[in-house]
Amino acid sequence: MKNKDDALDIVQETAYRSFLKLNTLNDLKFFKTWIIKITINCAIDFLRKKKKVVHLNIEDDEFISNSTEDIPLSLTLQDLLEALNEDEKTVLLLKYYQGYTFSEISEILNIPLSTVKSVLYRALQNLRKKTRRVDMYEQ
Repeated sequence: MKNKDDALDIVQETAYRSFLKLNTLNDLKFFKTWIIKITINCAIDFLRKKKKVVHLNIEDDEFISNSTEDIPLSLTLQDLLEALNEDEKTVLLLKYYQGYTFSEISEILNIPLSTVKSVLYRALQNLRKKTRRVDMYEQ
């Protein structure tokens, strides 16, 4: 969510929705999957409602305009993840950060197993393209 206040809003909305829909949880052993699905849906709903605006600090503007050097672009993991669409980001995070299997991700997101795999591999391909080093300097 990029900031603490938005993340707390998602946590609060998740708690609220899960309390309202507690009767839909049939088996307690699926609680973790159930609550993660609610959290993902809350986060996606929040992001859809909120427009993305990038603010440029005045200090950064002066630095950029006064710079005569060629500054290499440094990519952070957060920047790379932001380049992905929501589906790709969700599948990638569930697979590599939460450690879910393809079939578990398929159940959580209610999408076919083959779709989960293709979304993940497309996301990885997009990340590879972003991180591929190109010769920036000619000598």
